Amino acid sequence: MKVPKTGGIPTTKASVLRWLKNEGDLVEIGEAIVELETEKVSYELESPIAGVLLKIVAGENVQVPVGGPLCHIGQPGDAVPAEKEQCNAK
Repeated sequence: MKVPKTGGIPTTKASVLRWLKNEGDLVEIGEAIVELETEKVSYELESPIAGVLLKIVAGENVQVPVGGPLCHIGQPGDAVPAEKEQCNAK
């Protein structure tokens, strides 16, 4: 799951405020799993798929560029893909 481009708000990054789910938790489509903040707004990001939160890539208090990775959601037993991008703490 990646940081989405927010409609109508010109932003290049978002900060992870807090995770609402933990690695290994089941998630449903439309369920809020992470709280993000941009320069203008804070919001809860919902899961686009049902599955298991396999890996949190961007920890709390980390800034992630739009399009940057937040976490991996998959099915039980799925392998976590190798990371190509790293998120830096602010």
